[in-house]
Amino acid sequence: MKQILLITFLLIIGLTDPTTVSSQNSSSFEISKNLDIFATMFKELNNNYVDELNYGDLVKTGIDAILDKLDPYTVYISEAEIEDFNFMTTGQYGGIGALIHKQGDYIVISEPYEGSPALKSGLFPGDRILSINDKDAKGKSVSDVSAVLKGQPGTSMKLRIGREGENMPLEITILRENVSIPNVAYSEMVDENTGYIKLTGFTQNSGKEVKDAFTKLKETGKLNALIIDLRDNGGGLMNEAVSITNLFVKKGELVVSTKGKTPDRNKSYKTFVQPVDTEIPIVVLVNAFSASASEIVAGALQDLDRAVIIGERTYGKGLVQNIVPLTYNTQMKVTVAKYYIPSGRCIQAIDYASKDSLGFPRPIPDSLINSFKTKAGRVVYDGGGIMPDISAEVPMASNIAISLITKYLIFDYANKFRREHTTIAEPQDFRISDDIYNDFVAWLHNKDYDYTTRSEKMLSDLKKIAEKEQYYAELKTEFDMLESKMQHNKQADLVKFSDEIRTMLRSEIVSRYYYQKGRIKASVSEDKEIETAIGILRDSRTYKAILDGTSNLTNTKS
Repeated sequence: MKQILLITFLLIIGLTDPTTVSSQNSSSFEISKNLDIFATMFKELNNNYVDELNYGDLVKTGIDAILDKLDPYTVYISEAEIEDFNFMTTGQYGGIGALIHKQGDYIVISEPYEGSPALKSGLFPGDRILSINDKDAKGKSVSDVSAVLKGQPGTSMKLRIGREGENMPLEITILRENVSIPNVAYSEMVDENTGYIKLTGFTQNSGKEVKDAFTKLKETGKLNALIIDLRDNGGGLMNEAVSITNLFVKKGELVVSTKGKTPDRNKSYKTFVQPVDTEIPIVVLVNAFSASASEIVAGALQDLDRAVIIGERTYGKGLVQNIVPLTYNTQMKVTVAKYYIPSGRCIQAIDYASKDSLGFPRPIPDSLINSFKTKAGRVVYDGGGIMPDISAEVPMASNIAISLITKYLIFDYANKFRREHTTIAEPQDFRISDDIYNDFVAWLHNKDYDYTTRSEKMLSDLKKIAEKEQYYAELKTEFDMLESKMQHNKQADLVKFSDEIRTMLRSEIVSRYYYQKGRIKASVSEDKEIETAIGILRDSRTYKAILDGTSNLTNTKS
């Protein structure tokens, strides 16, 4: 029994073939030995544990615990999760085409995609899903409902919907379709001579989408400069990053290389076709959520002195994953190498093999940060992510704004506004007037959106420390005075942070009429980083000086 269980377990996890166990080296012996221990333990649990065991859950827990010791990108993909994984690489899935979130006891439609089955069937943001195919959806999680909404294109389902303003639930039959999410979410001329491309993913054909968008911009006959927006783009397929870089860099240039434990993981990826345009000035926008393939594009264009990078230091995800098939239609995504961009620097920020005293992985220490040079001789550094040539200060969200967003009050008001207004101006022209803002403030009157400011939180923490160290009694008067002065006033904050709140309201309301493209178009018109990018692109002398390394605008090591 023990031998059979061991062999079965080895076959399930796909680590070895039982016919070759006797010929394995010492490393393989350690694997076999520990799997033998695991199999014996599993057998004894089965024989002796007082209650019935769920074997699938136990093994899944074991697998997850093993992978949790590594990096967060090495993961087990069950058969049920393969559809979601395929979406991450292809940008396509079978379903209704809508974002959802949980609000109270029910899952709510956040935003239907333009042209999606959800939109065509009449679903609106704010619709609560009461039941699916006559099965109660109350209390279900986002993942539970998402799994049911997805499915084979051509199949249908019946949704029972609760909608604000409707006395009775609505019955909606919706036909699933093959939903495709474009990588280029928006592209347009943002001034007379500057084109703008917003890239949100790196799934299949993203290189072609960028090329098509760029070609369309060139057809205007006015395009003299380009902004590529990679902010909040978490990356994807490496080959698509190479293809996008190739559009603006001559054939034969190194874009990225990978280095792993075995020689077959050490590869170089160069531009492989003739470019579309090697002369047009380019600015790439990045932030702390630009990762992986986004960092390859930004880093390669920086190292090749082909673009000016503006924004925040990027995420620092420089680990390469491959998909390894396992038995029973399961898979494992496993880290096999690290990314290195043309200057030779690695973009990985966290050393998952090194843990601190609490067991958390460490960032690359300053003592191990090295300098490298771009093609033109500019000094750049490794240590995690891509440091922009020009840093953009990103303002911290106010506490009241965070509360209004997280409690879905901005979301709910936008739904109310849409019910009351059939049309609005074009996204770039629509503004939150004083009348609209005052109506929003009045609507908030009986809503719960209280919050603790950062100052109040710090004072509370200080008070606890003072109490613990027995200083509070003698400082009580001062603490009371500070608490009184710091006590936030929600009505005052609605005035103080009105510009920030108006921006969020505008984005949410515009999306009710013009969907995702409209939301981006509205944001472009008041985006400070895009303004900075346009200014740099208009000033050819400054642009050239940044790439030459002679400008005083560029960053130094930080």
